[in-house]
Amino acid sequence: MKKNFAIYGLGAALVDTEITLNDADLQAMKVDKGVMTLVDEARQTELIAALNHHLVASKRASGGSAANTIIAASYFGCQNFYSCKVANDENGEFYLNDLRAAGVTTPAHIVPPSGITGKCLVMITPDAERTMNTYLGISAELSVNELDLDAVSQSDFVYIEGYLVTSPTGRAAAIRLREEAQAKGTQVALSLSDPAMVQFFRDGLTEMIGDSVDLIFCNRDEAIGFAQTENLEQACGVLKKYAKKFAITCGADGAMVFDGETLLQVAAPKVVAIDTNGAGDMFAGGFLYALAQGCDFARAAEFANLAAAQIVTQYGPRLQASQYQELKTRFFSA
Repeated sequence: MKKNFAIYGLGAALVDTEITLNDADLQAMKVDKGVMTLVDEARQTELIAALNHHLVASKRASGGSAANTIIAASYFGCQNFYSCKVANDENGEFYLNDLRAAGVTTPAHIVPPSGITGKCLVMITPDAERTMNTYLGISAELSVNELDLDAVSQSDFVYIEGYLVTSPTGRAAAIRLREEAQAKGTQVALSLSDPAMVQFFRDGLTEMIGDSVDLIFCNRDEAIGFAQTENLEQACGVLKKYAKKFAITCGADGAMVFDGETLLQVAAPKVVAIDTNGAGDMFAGGFLYALAQGCDFARAAEFANLAAAQIVTQYGPRLQASQYQELKTRFFSA
């Protein structure tokens, strides 16, 4: 029986500000490059003020890793559901409206409380690397209360972002969602999200994974770090203990995917990257969309690589609405 939703996502709700700068700027501000760092609002405001001349003139959009994935899959054509936590402020209203504009359904029982909606400062260096400083705001209080368990049984996949491991209530919500999905026969996908999450919160991530999930998304550094191995080949062997299947993004080298039987390296289009922010999220969104269309893992990875290659050639984690259709037409009509 066909279900109402392709993907049920769970993750942080963040409004992004994107800034271009150089390595010297990061060093002067004592910001760790290439990872996500949690900061308080005062520190984030201080950084934004110091770098206001670097602001990129880009359209504001709702962010957060899982949200980027869910929104991408929605624009490609999936019917999706998303649980998050925003405050009753201007950013929170904007965030929910942006989700609705993408066709994403949110829990009807949630009334945003007073507080501050989460914000993420995304800093892009000339090598296209993204560095993030995140003030979670009310998103740090995401809990099982934001779940819609009826929607879980009406979804083919749940998709959980690894960033939730930093919040005790968020981690508990992720575990409850995974358990509920497994009880109801809904497949579980989880993203390791960031090398820093793997380095500092590995035990929490393994708790979120439980005995095993159906699908893990990660990049090469996250895979090696999580597996605590010296190379990617060894990491693949370890990941098989935690997931039935997995997809590892490898930047310009494409992706390595395991469909439960075969390990495949899938090449990516050659492009000049200017901003890698959201590339992994876009890969996951494209991959899950392609699976929903009946593609096998190799074909899904080809489409996901194409989508990720497009996103890194422009600023921001979101494509223009017309670009989603153009990618679909180019790929599925070939």
